[in-house]
Amino acid sequence: MTSPRAARDPFYVGVDVGTASVRAALVTRAGRVERAAEEPIHIWEPRPGHYEQSSEDIWTKCCSTVKKVTEGVEDRVRGIGFDATCSLVVLDQNFQPVAVSLDGAVERNVIMWMDHRATVQASRITAGGHAVMTRLGGVMSPEMQPPKLLWLKENLGGSSWKRAAHFFDLPDFLSWKATGSLVRSLCTLVCKWTYSPPEGWDDSFWTSIGLEDLLESKHSRIGESTCPPGSPVGAGLTPGAAADLGLVPGTAVGTSLIDAHAGGLGVIGADVSGHRLPCENQPITSRLALICGTSSCHMAVSQKPLFVPGVWGPYLSAMVPGLWLNEGGQSATGKLIDHVVFGHAAFSQLKQQAEKSGEHVYSILNRHLEELTPQHLDLLGADLHVWPDFHGNRSPLADQSLRGMVVGLSLSQTLDDLALLYLATVQAIALGTRHIVEVMREAGHDITTLFLCGGLSKNPLFVQMHANTTGLPVVLPAETEAVLVGAAILGACASRDCSSLQEAMETMTRAGAVVHPNLELESFYSRKYAVFLKLGAHQREYAALMCD
Repeated sequence: MTSPRAARDPFYVGVDVGTASVRAALVTRAGRVERAAEEPIHIWEPRPGHYEQSSEDIWTKCCSTVKKVTEGVEDRVRGIGFDATCSLVVLDQNFQPVAVSLDGAVERNVIMWMDHRATVQASRITAGGHAVMTRLGGVMSPEMQPPKLLWLKENLGGSSWKRAAHFFDLPDFLSWKATGSLVRSLCTLVCKWTYSPPEGWDDSFWTSIGLEDLLESKHSRIGESTCPPGSPVGAGLTPGAAADLGLVPGTAVGTSLIDAHAGGLGVIGADVSGHRLPCENQPITSRLALICGTSSCHMAVSQKPLFVPGVWGPYLSAMVPGLWLNEGGQSATGKLIDHVVFGHAAFSQLKQQAEKSGEHVYSILNRHLEELTPQHLDLLGADLHVWPDFHGNRSPLADQSLRGMVVGLSLSQTLDDLALLYLATVQAIALGTRHIVEVMREAGHDITTLFLCGGLSKNPLFVQMHANTTGLPVVLPAETEAVLVGAAILGACASRDCSSLQEAMETMTRAGAVVHPNLELESFYSRKYAVFLKLGAHQREYAALMCD
């Protein structure tokens, strides 16, 4: 029976817009997810490397998922927070969609984060060598907003560029849609747009790359003012947005975050007392948050700015107020595993087994690997090696020209071969994390513990491989939907129920299971890591040999 006190306890809503779906959760003051809902969003791929979405489709799915999780308790929702992928949303003067596609489809007004159409523009910006590049690991990524904006001007200058009056990062679009406020998140502008507090925009950068028209009207097209994550946006939900979402007008809305950064909030501050971890009784600067889904992001904070080659940042207060953030990443992880598994000749056999047993295909593959050897299954990857950058390298090489490699294939196409290739791919992704962690450590980060969340953190093999490969313990969140908890933290902070983002993190996040590395495999992974590094070096050598 629910107590009178429990009936009055507040709720917070977290909304997470990922690559392929919108998720919403109803979260308690203690960070427990009471209800969750998910709906798919549409992705168009009109050309190779071009990925587009619709902001109207995304908002519609935000509204339907929020209504599902808040039904019957709408008046107890004290705050709502949004996070989303760092995709680019384009609207006109009347806040209507503007086409970003070469075929002029107006409903497709979002260039997705993983869209690489602006690779040429990104390389040109990198070659310009502007001072802002020092905060980007020295290389401009096509996944950031300046090259995408430049692509729009150079390819759709006579139509969409002229009509465009508002360029939003997707998290900021959601905040605007909810409140009517044009204030941008410090997280999005610092991490993806080259904004730098306290100075703000560097006009010389935009002029140097040919986008001086964005300086007009006090940068109104890209954002005149910013707020740190979790700050209240405007006067809360407008009557129109409240009706759309099924909530009370004026409900507090927290300044948004990029999805990976929300995941960071949901795990990096968790209490680990009693777990006997190296990060216990140490500041959160000894922790690395790994948010792993379609792609993976590696978030580490520091007391002072640390410049890490090939890694984004340092960014002040972009995730945790007062701390500097470095963000490494892998552009394709979950998407890569699906690509390798679903495209294999033996996948139909695997799919039949899954349909018959009701198990997930990856649960079957994990068990199949255990059945292949009485020893450590890791050792099955001794003769099969993968370089995982099928979608380019985000960190720490920051080279979008790199592509995937597989060494050790045979003519066999059995289910055993599929399981081994799956294992080698997961190991390669984990080796990529080790590469990022080692480069961060060399630059001054003291990383002793990994904190994982996101869809891939629910795969025991993926988690154990990361522990074994890096030699570091892995902490999983007590609440598996940590990204949604991170978004809800924004709402809790905006409602003033918490005095700060740090207090909200401490109150609403908890450590769950801890996975320790198998130290017997240290020598094996040292050798496999050496092979991994050689694969990347050799691919660059091959490219040089083929140049005229």
